[in-house]
Amino acid sequence: HRIDKDTTGLLVIAKQVEVHRKLSEQFTNKTTTREYNAIVWGKPKQDTGRIINNIGRSPNDRKSYAVVEQGGKISITDYKVLERFLYTSLVQFKLQTGRTHQIRVHSSYIGHKLFGDVRYGGNKILFGRENPQWRNAVLKYLTNSPRQMLHAKTLGFVHPITNDWLYFDSELPEDINKLINLMRKFNN
Repeated sequence: HRIDKDTTGLLVIAKQVEVHRKLSEQFTNKTTTREYNAIVWGKPKQDTGRIINNIGRSPNDRKSYAVVEQGGKISITDYKVLERFLYTSLVQFKLQTGRTHQIRVHSSYIGHKLFGDVRYGGNKILFGRENPQWRNAVLKYLTNSPRQMLHAKTLGFVHPITNDWLYFDSELPEDINKLINLMRKFNN
């Protein structure tokens, strides 16, 4: 189990080989639950949805991933809009599969790049350029917090030894909360 560089949130780490094996089986068998919160550019048309396609290496950039017509691996992400702002949205993503950069690729694919995502083009002002107050506030924010606004919020799995269901929920980090507060100011 891993999360992308510059993503905050929950992560499980095994200290013993047998525990690692059992945890890995759960991730492989998709019996864990993982939910992420993110700030995305724009407003998704539907409040909820499912994105299903194949993700593989980008043909244009070997360090990036993309939705591909041939090859790649099946990837499924459910999403739910939690709050809409003037030019962005707070979205919950629930992974059904676990591909590298899956949320970042899927969100870009449906036209809503993650706010601040350098690799996938969310580090520019994509909506609201014509609003000078917005543009100035967002440029300052992008400069001072140069990362994708993605947080691994919840994680659930069966404890490998006790077989108890464990579920963890984490608070959003300070930088995302500050950004949400900034977005709310522009909604008024």
